[in-house]
Amino acid sequence: MPATSEELEKVIRNSFRVSHLEIEDQSSGCGTSYAIVLVSEDFEGKLSLARHRMVNEALKEQISQMHAFSQVSLFRRLLLIG
Repeated sequence: MPATSEELEKVIRNSFRVSHLEIEDQSSGCGTSYAIVLVSEDFEGKLSLARHRMVNEALKEQISQMHAFSQVSLFRRLLLIG
């Protein structure tokens, strides 16, 4: 069964200290393609690849059910600098 945005949100919020989260189902509701924007202080000091690996690990079960998954994972200070 494809992942739902509610399931993704639950896993993300249980895995990270979330200060901002956007989840977009890009598959017209069928749950096979998602894009997320996640801001968390857990990413502070981590390179982009490490942040992506953290998210991929937390969502590995859900990602395995998707056709496509994209993410932007940031921390607050990076937002202020960028």
